[in-house]
This record gives sequence, C-alpha cells and structure tokens, in this order.
Amino acid sequence: MPVGFSGQAPVAMRISSRAHYGLRMMTELAKAHGGPPLSLAEIARTEFLPLAYLEQLVAPLRRAGLVEGTRGLHGGYRLSRSPEAVTVLEIVELMEGPVAPVECLAEGYRQGSCQREPECLSRPLWGRLQQAVKQVLGGTTLRDLLSDPLPLEPWCPGEELAVSFKEGAHV
Repeated sequence: MPVGFSGQAPVAMRISSRAHYGLRMMTELAKAHGGPPLSLAEIARTEFLPLAYLEQLVAPLRRAGLVEGTRGLHGGYRLSRSPEAVTVLEIVELMEGPVAPVECLAEGYRQGSCQREPECLSRPLWGRLQQAVKQVLGGTTLRDLLSDPLPLEPWCPGEELAVSFKEGAHV
C-alpha cells in the first residue's frame, strides 16, 4: 500500500512513481527556469524525493532533450525549453511509455490479436478514456502547473468532446 494511504482500498488505475516523480522534478526545474541550474540534491530536498531515484530519472529526460546538465561546483540541471513548451503528456510518455488503459489500445497492437475483438463492447469506452487522458495531459504544460493550480475535483470532457463521442467518432 502506498505511503500515506493506510486503510484505503487499492487504486485500479494510477500513474507510476516514475512518472509522478519525473513530473515533480520537472516542475521544480520549471520554477527555476531562467535562473541558475538546480542540483538533483536540491530537488530531492525540496520535493522529499530519493536522490538516487532522481539520478535514474534525469537520464531519459536528458536523452529526450527536455533537460540539460551543467557540470561543476555550481552545476545542475535546467529545462532545455521554456515551461510553456513542455507538456505533461511528453513527460508521462517518456517516463511510462504511450498512454494505453488496455493492451488492445497500446502502440504495436496487432488487429485481431484478441479473440474477443469483434464483439468487445468495452473497447470503445477504454478508447474514449485514452483520448480524454491524452487530451488533459497534452493540453497541460509545465507553465500551466506553475501559474494556475488545477482544481482537485474530477475533470469532465467538454461539450465538444462529448458530442464527438455521441456522434460515433472513432478513437
């Protein structure tokens, strides 16, 4: 059971600690954008995250060109792009891979691999969920997280999205 969640039922769908911690690290770098680089130790201290884990997470962020590192006494990391140019979807997909709530919606899935595919009535629902998640994550930048804290209440797709689903749009 996750720390701080004693006595609660397990969560069916959730973001991994890898994506969650990666996003927390990136928000710290976004806060410092335009200033001196931040050390991973500073980020770990501020966000109460394990330094060794941040050291593992920064490598793929560097390879993807989202952060750049500076060596030396006053070295550390900074964003390679402005906070408004980095979406949460980029970070989540980099840390976890493409968003796919079920295997039959994952990249690389071969049509017909599931024997239930022709009569599966739940696949369109999972496709709509996938589209909604990608819309929210892709429409949220690091700047959005810094400048306008999002409400904690559940997000519902806008009327435009709901209409496209009602009209039978394919996911």
